[in-house]
Amino acid sequence: MERFPFLSPEWIEAARAIAAVHRERLPSPTEEVRVNLVVTEVPFADAELLAHLAAQPGLVEVDLGALDSPDVTVTLDYETTRAIFVEGNAQAGMQAFMAGRVRVDGDIGRLMAVFGMGGAPDPMAGDIGAELRAITEGVD
Repeated sequence: MERFPFLSPEWIEAARAIAAVHRERLPSPTEEVRVNLVVTEVPFADAELLAHLAAQPGLVEVDLGALDSPDVTVTLDYETTRAIFVEGNAQAGMQAFMAGRVRVDGDIGRLMAVFGMGGAPDPMAGDIGAELRAITEGVD
């Protein structure tokens, strides 16, 4: 299987294909939330990488670029982002947040409510995480 740098356009395309395969099995958000991600220290980019996540009942969309009028904007470094999204390591995100390496602007409560942060792990997360690791350069 071909591997790509995390968050590169090729990685995003491959991750979309993985999401499409699992779409019917994924739990659906019960509310709408619009999140911008600002990823710093990206090894293959000269500037910050902008991405977004838009969730509504029946649909979660992740793509490059920023949304107008997000509910929340999360700024974090590349390695922390990769640990959360590829390795499924929510603890890395919490540690980075507590250390001041994650900045959240907007309604963090809404973000936590929609994605059930702090609840039981999603059983699909392991399957999807394994597939994301398989397409990501530098991950065993």
